[in-house]
Amino acid sequence: MKRRGFITVLGGAAAWPLAGQAQQAERVRRVGVLMPWPENNPQSRASVAAFVRALGRFGWVEGNNVRVDYRFAAGGNPTLFRTFAAELVGLSPDAILASTTPGLAAVREQTRTIPIVFVNVSDPIDQGFVQNLARPGGNITGFTDSDAR
Repeated sequence: MKRRGFITVLGGAAAWPLAGQAQQAERVRRVGVLMPWPENNPQSRASVAAFVRALGRFGWVEGNNVRVDYRFAAGGNPTLFRTFAAELVGLSPDAILASTTPGLAAVREQTRTIPIVFVNVSDPIDQGFVQNLARPGGNITGFTDSDAR
């Protein structure tokens, strides 16, 4: 898949192809999501709800054509990030959404092949996650709210 497609899907709008041949069942896509908050935290619930709504607007429905595996590293605990990143990579997802710098670092330690989309990462260029935001290189891309070069 192309970088732009992963950004679109995991950033809030799905771009995976929806069409398939009539005789073939569509393959269920698998996405891993790593968040820095407890599962019952209002921020976690709001983020999951927004993500599910965005997928649904483009025909991606959990239990139908996409499976989303969530992991919540309560309090941004580095040990939990590493543990959950390894679990998610072990599930062989089509892509992983990593929230925050520690989450992205943990997932990057586990894979250089599974596409990773990040959100809420501070200065991904200086931290060496991407070469630049326009052409990140490798298997990592995403969004940042800091000034980009």
